[in-house]
Amino acid sequence: MTNPIRKVLIVGGGTAGWMTAAALSKVLNTKGVEVTLVESDAIATVGVGEATIPPITTFNQILGIDEAEFMRATNGSFKLAIEFVDWKHKGHRYQHPFGNFGLDIEALKFHQFWLRSLHEGWASDIDDYNLPATAVNLGRFALPSKDPGQVMSALKYAFHFDASLYARYLRGYAEKRGVTRVEGKVGSVQQDGETGFVTGVTLEDGRVLEADLFVDCTGFRALLIEQTLKTGYEDWGHWLANDRAVALQCEMGGDGLSPFTRATAHEAGWVWRIPLQHRIGTGYVYSSKHISDEDALKTLERTLDGKPTQQPNFIKFRPGRRKQIWNKNVVAIGLSSGFLEPLESTSIHMIQAGITKLLALFPDRGFNPVEIAEYNRLTILQVELIRDFIILHFHANQRDEPYWQALREMEIPADLSRKIELFRSSGRLFQSDYDLFAEPSWIAVLLGQGVTPQRHDPLVDQYDQAFVRGQMERLSGLIRRTAESMPSHEAFIARYCAAPEFKA
Repeated sequence: MTNPIRKVLIVGGGTAGWMTAAALSKVLNTKGVEVTLVESDAIATVGVGEATIPPITTFNQILGIDEAEFMRATNGSFKLAIEFVDWKHKGHRYQHPFGNFGLDIEALKFHQFWLRSLHEGWASDIDDYNLPATAVNLGRFALPSKDPGQVMSALKYAFHFDASLYARYLRGYAEKRGVTRVEGKVGSVQQDGETGFVTGVTLEDGRVLEADLFVDCTGFRALLIEQTLKTGYEDWGHWLANDRAVALQCEMGGDGLSPFTRATAHEAGWVWRIPLQHRIGTGYVYSSKHISDEDALKTLERTLDGKPTQQPNFIKFRPGRRKQIWNKNVVAIGLSSGFLEPLESTSIHMIQAGITKLLALFPDRGFNPVEIAEYNRLTILQVELIRDFIILHFHANQRDEPYWQALREMEIPADLSRKIELFRSSGRLFQSDYDLFAEPSWIAVLLGQGVTPQRHDPLVDQYDQAFVRGQMERLSGLIRRTAESMPSHEAFIARYCAAPEFKA
């Protein structure tokens, strides 16, 4: 006999809280579970997670969200790639596009054929064999085809959106499905004297909110998972040097409504550029050991597309993770569980992944420790794989500033070192099933950062060069023609999901 969960309390709102509430309201709608979210309008959220990766489309589809409506409500735009500027060295740029490079030929990896063309001296840019990358270069966008036989079926995309508006949109979704929102600040947390389990929270006005399961969405404060349960933290600052960010918003300008996120390397970190329908979101992520807050802001201001529309928001963080993400009857979702940095737009995805695993391992009031351990194992495995992917960007550089030299010379995790050396040797990659970033992502960043394989798979040499060149030329031509047939990103948004603030 099970002892089912009857009450869930989400402590904290923002993107993490309302994504959790929306998902629970969808899945638990008919299960007789009372879902409550407590938040205070007086407590600001970080609110700078405005770029996403393709799995967010799955999350929205599960909720049954109308995409065009959601885009209008959040001033959203589409994202096909991340462009990295000055990362390998100043003056260099490359893309990390979504989706595959080319098509495998008789079970041999396409990128191995491309490496052969590189070694033989007749290669074109690898982006020519990726539809999202080609569309980015042309400033185009269209929705993918549902016909797997069409080239457009290979297109993958994500979103840029206003994070505060996304939370507001999901709040409306969740409240319509029975989630109760309570306004107020938590004054204290109660625990069971024997088990240490959290039993309830008392608000500053004296109201008491009790539950069986608690979800900590209190951001860096980690009110339940850390301040109350003393879970502990694993610091990754020795690999990820950045510990500060300053965020701004500015008027539209520069490249306008480009269908990609841009990450530009600077002396002591990097600057993001995220175009929405009505403005640009931007910020400088940096190391406080290598640049002051004042100089970081000056650097950011020099990069702005247009006039600032808000005051700068300085954010301090410690890269790393909680030693447990689920402890007793508390699950940490979002920044309360840890933080890497926003380089590959993984923050919102980690919220989504945490929610997905919570639903897959949803407990009863017995809180089976085997299931809790599995949740922690899977979450920690995935975040460590993401960590290694992010470290790669910083470690494989040829810049000469002290910040970048230190990152190039540091000792990196053994699994990442093995992966880099294997690829450098022969272009081969072997990945975990839990790696968020699939083989095409690793190929894009490894090649983009200058990790060029010394040789290619010898099995591709059995094919006649004329045959290989013909196959590759036909493929790049088809991709180019497909991208050219797509409307501009701005024209697509104007027709599909223009918000009132949008100006084409």
